[in-house]
Amino acid sequence: MSSPLSPLRDYGSGVDDRHAASPHAYDIGLLLLRLAVGLIMAAHGTQKLFGWFDGPGLDGTGQFFTASGYPSGDAMAVVAGLSETLGGLGLVLGLLTPLAGAAVVGTMVNALGVKWGGGFFAPEGVEYELLLTAGAAALALTGPGRYAVDRLLPVLRAHRLVYGVAALVLGVVLAVVFLLLRK
Repeated sequence: MSSPLSPLRDYGSGVDDRHAASPHAYDIGLLLLRLAVGLIMAAHGTQKLFGWFDGPGLDGTGQFFTASGYPSGDAMAVVAGLSETLGGLGLVLGLLTPLAGAAVVGTMVNALGVKWGGGFFAPEGVEYELLLTAGAAALALTGPGRYAVDRLLPVLRAHRLVYGVAALVLGVVLAVVFLLLRK
């Protein structure tokens, strides 16, 4: 018989609590996903903003955005760099996780829009961007888990699906607006 506090109950699946994952297993899994997606995105953002990790910096990134059809390439470089850096660091810390995930998703939707048509597999394809987008969206929807700064914030202590959905809608709408600005 399942306890009412169990993360997984036996709803006729034949799996009982003795074989269910512990809450700590979920929290460690979410922490690992947050660290992977967040650090990757923060590193990409610092490439754009500061030229770190052999990145192009703001000038090179601005030229890329201009060549990709965005107006005000330099401004777009700042927006993308800040979205990736701050969204990535937010995921790492588990701070404002729904918004951090949405910032990453919005940035990646634009990356997908620019790269689309190059096939699925890397290096020209979009598999990498899709994986980062899905990971960030999953974190926005599930919340950061127990090992996160959000647990210290009264409003976000108990993550709600509606927070993630609202943040993702905002991120995707803004991403589409930016995509529509492209020539």
